[in-house]
Amino acid sequence: MSTDTARERLVVIGGDATGMSAASQARRLKGPDELEIVAFERGHFTSYSACGIPYWVGGQVAERDELIARTPEEHRARDIDLRTRTEVTEIDVAGRRVRSRELDGGAESWTSYDKLVIATGARPVRPDLPGIDAPGVHGVQTLDDGQALLDTLRATEGRHAVVVGAGYIGVEMAEALIHRGYEVTVVNRGAEPMSTLDADMGRLVHEAMTGMGITMVDDAEVTKILTGDDGRARAVVTDDAEYPADVVVLGIGVRPETTLAQEAGLPLGAHGGLLTDRAMRVRGHENIWSGGDCVEVLDLVSGSERHIALGTHANKHGQVIGSNVGGDYATFPGVVGTAVSKVCDLEIARTGLREKDARRAGLQYVTVTIESTSRAGYYPGAALMTVKMLAERRTGRLLGVQIVGREGAAKRVDVAAVALTAGMTVEQMTALDLGYAPPFSPVWDPVLVAARKAVAAVRAG
Repeated sequence: MSTDTARERLVVIGGDATGMSAASQARRLKGPDELEIVAFERGHFTSYSACGIPYWVGGQVAERDELIARTPEEHRARDIDLRTRTEVTEIDVAGRRVRSRELDGGAESWTSYDKLVIATGARPVRPDLPGIDAPGVHGVQTLDDGQALLDTLRATEGRHAVVVGAGYIGVEMAEALIHRGYEVTVVNRGAEPMSTLDADMGRLVHEAMTGMGITMVDDAEVTKILTGDDGRARAVVTDDAEYPADVVVLGIGVRPETTLAQEAGLPLGAHGGLLTDRAMRVRGHENIWSGGDCVEVLDLVSGSERHIALGTHANKHGQVIGSNVGGDYATFPGVVGTAVSKVCDLEIARTGLREKDARRAGLQYVTVTIESTSRAGYYPGAALMTVKMLAERRTGRLLGVQIVGREGAAKRVDVAAVALTAGMTVEQMTALDLGYAPPFSPVWDPVLVAARKAVAAVRAG
C-alpha cells in the first residue's frame, strides 16, 4: 500500500483502452494529492486503436500515430506515473503488491497498491505448429505487431500472402493485403468464414470474397509452415495441400490474457476471462477491478457470461472502473454482442444470438431471411443486402440479427442492437419510426422488412 497516508495508490496493469481510460477517469475525479496512479505497459504505445491496425497495414490510414489517442507523455503530463516497456510478472493479492520487470534492462521491483486495475487484454491464438515462429509469420494484436508486419511487407519481393483464420481479423487482414497488391489465400478451419455468423450468412461472405479474387480454403486445418533455406516462411501446409506464402498472417482469434490473474487465484469464467460484478469489480475482491478483453461479460439476450474482445466495451469498462475507483458510481449492464466488419466493399454485421447460441440457451426460435436494398430501388447506387432475423417462438422477442451487403448495410444493425437491449418483440419493431428518404432507405427499411416477416413466422409457429 502507499506509504503516504494522505493518499491512496492505484496500480493499473495494461496501458491501452481499459487501463488508461480507468486511470484518466480516476484522475479527473481525484487529484494527485488524493490518488497516486502508477500504470504498467509492456509495449511502447498507449491508448491506441488496435481495431485500426488492418487499415494502417492496408494503407487507408497513412501513419501509425493516427491510431494513437493519447501518448505516454500526455498521460504523464496528467500526473499518471506510466511505465512503458515494463511487464507485471506477479500479483500478490494478500500483500497488495505487484512485481514488475523492465523489459529493456531486466530490473525487477515490487509496487504496493491500495486499488488495482487488471487490464491485460487478450492474446492471439498461436497454435503450436512447426514453423509458427519463423520470420514472416505475424500475429496482429498491437501496434508493435502492425509495424513488424509492415516491415516484412516492405522488405518482401514475393507477392503471395496466406491468412490463417477467417474471423474478423482474418477477413480484415485479407482486405489489407489485397490493397497491398498481394495474391491472398485465406485458410479457414470452419465450413464458412465468419463463425460469428450462421453458416448460411457466412456462405454469402465466402462468395463475395471469392469474387474479389481471394482464394478461400474452408474446412482446412493448418499442419505446419514450411521455411526456406533462409529460415523464412515460404508455404502453409494443410492435410490436403500446400499454399505458397511470402508472408503469413495469423487471424485465428484471441483468448483472455489472464495468466497473472489465474496465478493470483482470482476467479475465471468458462471462457477463461475474469469474472466481475456490474461495477467491474473482480468478484470477491473489494479493491481489485478488471475490464476489457480479459473479462467475461453478461449477455443480455441469453443471460449467460461470454467473452467479447471489442474496443467499444473496453473503453466503457475503463470509464466505469475509473468512476468507481475515483469515488463516484457507475455500472456496466452487459452486452448484446454487436459487431461490424468489412472486406473490401462487403459489409458484415451481427448482433444478438446465432442459431447455435439460441439452442445452447434452450430457446425455441424462428428464423427469417430477406433481401432488400440500401436505398429506394429506383435511386442511383441502391445496393443489395441480406438480413437474417431470429425471434423467440410464441413470444416474438427479438433474439438476433445478421446483415451482409454492400454500402449502407452494416450500421443498420444498430437498430436491432437497440431493440435487443430494450427487449422488444419483432411486432413492436415493425412500428419503429425510422428515418426515410430515397437516398437512404426504401419506404420499409430492410430491418423492418425482416421484422414483418418474423412476425408472420411467429404467428404461424
